[in-house]
Formats: sequence, structure tokens, C-alpha cells
Amino acid sequence: MSRKTSDTERKYSSYELEVMAVIEALKKFRPYVLGIPFKIVTDCIAFKQTMNKKDISSKITRWALMLEEYDYVIEHRQGTRMRHVDALSRNPVCMIIEDSLTLQILKAQNSDENVKAIKDLLKIKNQHDDYIIKGDLLYKSIKGNDLLVVPEDMQMSLIKSAHEKGHFSVKRTEDHLINEFYIPKLKQKIEKCISNCITCILASKKQGKQEGELHPIPKVELPLDTYHVDHLGPLESTNKNYKHILCVIDSFTKFVWLYPTKSTSSQEVISKSHLQKSVFGNPRRIISDKGSAFNSKEFDDYCSSESIQHLSVTTGLPRANGQVERLNSTVISVISKLSKDDPTKWFKFVPELQRILNSTYQRSINLTPFELLVGVKMRDKTDLKLRELIEEEIRSNFQESRENLRKDAKQQILKVQESNRKTYNLRRKPPNKYKINDIVAIKRTQHGPGLKFKSKFLGPYKITKIKPNDTYDVKKIGFVEGPVHTSTCAEYLKPWSDECAI
Repeated sequence: MSRKTSDTERKYSSYELEVMAVIEALKKFRPYVLGIPFKIVTDCIAFKQTMNKKDISSKITRWALMLEEYDYVIEHRQGTRMRHVDALSRNPVCMIIEDSLTLQILKAQNSDENVKAIKDLLKIKNQHDDYIIKGDLLYKSIKGNDLLVVPEDMQMSLIKSAHEKGHFSVKRTEDHLINEFYIPKLKQKIEKCISNCITCILASKKQGKQEGELHPIPKVELPLDTYHVDHLGPLESTNKNYKHILCVIDSFTKFVWLYPTKSTSSQEVISKSHLQKSVFGNPRRIISDKGSAFNSKEFDDYCSSESIQHLSVTTGLPRANGQVERLNSTVISVISKLSKDDPTKWFKFVPELQRILNSTYQRSINLTPFELLVGVKMRDKTDLKLRELIEEEIRSNFQESRENLRKDAKQQILKVQESNRKTYNLRRKPPNKYKINDIVAIKRTQHGPGLKFKSKFLGPYKITKIKPNDTYDVKKIGFVEGPVHTSTCAEYLKPWSDECAI
């Protein structure tokens, strides 16, 4: 450690500066030396003698009292034996060194049998396939440029050194080398070097088409079977302290429930689930993200007690819970427009928004959600003018119509799913298939202040479980940044090259 002395401290005598240096060091390293015997080695004999005097200045007295809590001895050592310490406070000496790279290549050329053979031929014939010797170094002439021949044993280390100057791309690394050095198949060797560069594996984005194809969730021909749930917010706090909206959507009918909530706690989610149960009963399964409410023991216990299967989507992959994510974007857009005059009154528009969403035509089911769930169209003020005869006809044909509606809706859902899958997969490529114990890097999925310049990937990780739809459980290897255990998908994985040391 070191620090600059103040204007007052510069006037201290040498032994006072020596004592002050010891005091400053002990302040910094106090947790490590307190209660442990240690030795203070100094080349200032006055320092050692001062500590044994009876009459000393008040300043030294204060410092001496501070030293009393430590178990130490002072050892004097001649200045000639303290040069290694003095060097830390001296100006560095500039040194002129020879071009070590050229010397390394010369040494490598003299050890390479192929290069030696070409040199021997040149000494006899004075020419050989555009090779020349300059200063005992072998060069190859290409398009008028003399390029230094790099022996095979040194090629990868030279490429690695050039790449690591800025972790440049293949093209920029090639441009850096191609005008000075001759390395056969340079581009392929640079690509191999970069594919094995740990810094680039962790910091660079994946190029080209993203991996992973769309896997639509299988639908059963039954309403209220599967719920997609998520929290929306935080929004402007209301006078009732509402800050979030719990969004629930039925996977088959697209019927929506919106519940203003004061928090994203598991207790509120369970409370709204009981309210939902009192009217519609329990679903067979619930699909959610890994939010704190849904990932809690309380919510797991609730689902177990109600015989509900709870599925958590892969971290950082919102499309796995796409139905409710699309609903969220619609809700936030409409609510923000309706409450623009007073954002704290947004909760007043939630019931009306829910009604509109459930009575609006959905392309995926070719009906309104209310009509598919209940079997009749939702009545509003204009519907009240309908004749009683028409209502009786609807009621008489209700059961048959409902069954037909559900069958037609399922066919429409499957049709739209297949269309979406084909369109989505045009922009994708088949994912890499990983095996148990494969070593990988995983994409950083959390971003925020201070993380902009952090690496894009974390690792190394080991594949511990292969799950459906190209998803995996992984476990961290060693003391590196990132969660110990997590789940991810092929799109967010990179192979950790076999040549990268673990």
C-alpha cells in the first residue's frame, strides 16, 4: 500500500515518516494482525530507538499508544538489505529490449525441420518457391510482400496473441497478421482460436439465426384446464395501494381474469386463486414464470393441496408463457391510455377492460373467449333488445352448439399454432443437442445498472438434466459468476470448447 503525503506531513523528519508509515499500514491490515505476533523490519535505527525513549513528542506518543494493542517486535536491518523495499518508491528505469517476437520466431524456425530443409535448399539453389532468407530468417514472397514464415509450433500462440489484443473478429485478426506473417490456412486457424477463446465465449453474442424452434403447448378440448398466470407492473400506486395486476388466461378459451393486487407476494396469488376457485373451480395445471410468488414454497404447497400441476417456464424465455405475455402488452397499452389523465386511477378501468377482452373476437379460436367458454355471446346494452324467442332458441340448442364450438375452436387453435410454428421457425435453425455432463456457457438473462459491460454469457456450467422442448438443467462449475443451479434452453447455450481448460 502507499499514499501521497500532505503538505504538513512532508515536513516530518525521516523517523516520523517511518512511524507514520507503520501506523497507516496497521490501520489497513488491522483485522489480519490483531492478536497475532508479528515483526516490523525497518532500516531507520531512529525508529527503533524512539520507541524506547521516555521523553518523546506528543505526536509520537499518540502513535506509540496506538501500537500498544499489537504484539510486535521491531528489527533494524541495514539499508543495503532493504533495496527491494526501496525500489517500490523509486522512479522506474526505462529499459531497451530487443524484438523478442523476432527472436522467438528465429528460434522456432531453427527447430522446425521443414523450415530448416527450405533454408538448406536456398543455400544451395539460392531460390525455392518464392522463399528468401533475410537476416537468417525465412520469408515467403506473396504478391510482392515478404512475409515472415511462422513455424507450425508457434502459429497458434501468435494468432492467440494477435486476437487477444482486442478480442477482434476473424476478419480483423486476419487483417492484423496477413500483411506480416505467412501462416497456411490462416483464416481456419483464427476461427479455431476464437472458438476456443473463453473471453469471447462469455462476452460475445451468438451469431446468425437463433437456435431453437417453436413448440406449441398441446391443447385439450376442454375449457378451464390450463391457466397461464403472470404479474404485470409495478404500476402507479393507487389510493387503495394497488401496484400490480395478476393476469390469468385460460389456455383453451383465451378467457381472461384481471386482479389488481397490492404486491406480488404468494399470499395474494393464493388469495386470488381461492376467489377464482369459488366460481370456476381449479384448473388441472398452471403455467407461470419463475417469479418469487410462483417459485415460493407457499404456492407449491397450495398447488399440491389442490392437486394442481404447476409448470415453471425456463428463465429468460418469455415466449414459453407467451399467451399471458401477449396479454400483458395489451393490458398495459390500454390501461395507460385510459388512465392518462390520472394514472393513479388505473384500477377503475380493469373490470371494463376484462369484459372487453373476453367479448372481443380472437383469431386463434375464431370466436370470442366468452362465447367459447359459456356457449352464448356476451350480452351488453344492445343485446338486451333481443327477442325472448331468440334466447329460447339459443337455450334449446345450447349443449349441441357448445360442443360444436369447442371442436371448431380446437381445430382453429391447432391451425393457428401450426401457422405460427412455421412462420416462427423460418427465422430459426435447429438447436444443438446437448448431452448430460456437456460443458456449456449460459446466457446472462438479468440486466440492469452496471451490467451493460458485463459478459453476455456465464460459465462454465455442466448439463445435469435434459428436459422437453430443448430445455436443460445446468450446474455451475467452480467459483465463477452466476447461479449455482438453473434451467435454460438451447437458444441461450454455447458449447464450452473441449480445448478450454476447466
